[in-house]
Amino acid sequence: MKYEEALEYLEIKINPLGSILGLDTMGELCRRIGNPEKELKIIHVAGTNGKGSVCALLAEALKTCGYRVGRYLSPSVLDYREKIQVNGTYIPKTKVAEYLGFLFETAEKMQEEGFSHPTAFEIETAMAFLYLRDKKCDFCIVEVGMGGREDATNVIPAPLLCILTSISADHLGIIGDTPEEIAYTKAGIIKDNCTVVTAPQKESILRVIEEECEFGKNVKLIKTDAGQLKVLINKLGKLPRKPVTKFSYRNYRNMEISLLGEYQPENAAVALEALDALGAMGIKLKEEKIREGFRNVKWPARFEILGKKPLVISDGAHNPDAVERLMKTMDFYFTNCPKIYIMGVLKDKAVSEIIDLSADRAAYIFTVTPPNNKRGMTAYDLATLIRDKNPNVTAADSVEEALEEAALLAAEEGVILAFGSLSYQGRLREAYANYSKK
Repeated sequence: MKYEEALEYLEIKINPLGSILGLDTMGELCRRIGNPEKELKIIHVAGTNGKGSVCALLAEALKTCGYRVGRYLSPSVLDYREKIQVNGTYIPKTKVAEYLGFLFETAEKMQEEGFSHPTAFEIETAMAFLYLRDKKCDFCIVEVGMGGREDATNVIPAPLLCILTSISADHLGIIGDTPEEIAYTKAGIIKDNCTVVTAPQKESILRVIEEECEFGKNVKLIKTDAGQLKVLINKLGKLPRKPVTKFSYRNYRNMEISLLGEYQPENAAVALEALDALGAMGIKLKEEKIREGFRNVKWPARFEILGKKPLVISDGAHNPDAVERLMKTMDFYFTNCPKIYIMGVLKDKAVSEIIDLSADRAAYIFTVTPPNNKRGMTAYDLATLIRDKNPNVTAADSVEEALEEAALLAAEEGVILAFGSLSYQGRLREAYANYSKK
């Protein structure tokens, strides 16, 4: 089976099975392939917002300290293979084809024997475990796909470290009906005898996490202290000069990252607490290498400036908490210039709340339908919902059309902000690359 054939099979035959929460099928699949997850030193990360940034910071710091670091993340933005990488290098196409071919056969045998057929995410998770084991990674940073307690990644028996980033409402009705129920689901990654690092949380959320830790045996909880975080510089800079965010946290003074956004120093503080926790376990880490890793970290579609002619910002904010933070960041950087939005969302998100938080701040809005995603809301339906809050909205036929029309309106003074879902950000990047060549 070739790479393209494997992805086509995954899309046509497996994806229609949907997403099924629960660990029975995943557990059986892992058992049949030799339980590779039991051979990995895993840092397991759950949360509503900030997972990707925290994982990127951790991975780059550990790599710079000399370790081989595997990552499993979702969703991908630039390339399907982005989901599985070692020291920043994507899994090769030949390996994707090899592992998926093997896992498809295994899944079919399971179904023939009366078991449920594994979902696409379960198969991809198993592929990640196999590849990261075969690459003999020193550490594997694994992001939860949805929720935590019944997510396929939670088949992990004994994580080295659990991290809970900022938790708020997302996937309502699927993993919980209230923020506290969602926190309970996400805190389900906590296992006996593990260390847990949490981002600053609302009191009711923190209480849920503390109860989960108390329920377990020999669980150590480390709380990131927002009171110890001081932001020193947070500015865009001028291209080609890198944007910079400078902050201090506890004993880490004058740390620098190139990630922008008022929320990124908090994510960096969480990553520093995680690194300190690893250091307390005897893992050798050098502060100068951590600093170097933080300075070099890159993370696409997180308040990422694609270019300044026109100024286009790509951000994957897709739930109310993330959008609220994004709006604060926009207010911080851009006070007196017109803002043109490109918005594309998924139907199962809190779309009305996202609109309430953002629509009236825009001079004009172009809506797009997220490509190749059955959960995507159509551009027309999204524009219809937005029109009550902002009549200056047009449903675009494509991401490319939305960008070109937004660029005409933005001209020299305006800024284009593309957000609402990560699922179209890769297409946006391609569209901008083509547009900038004109």
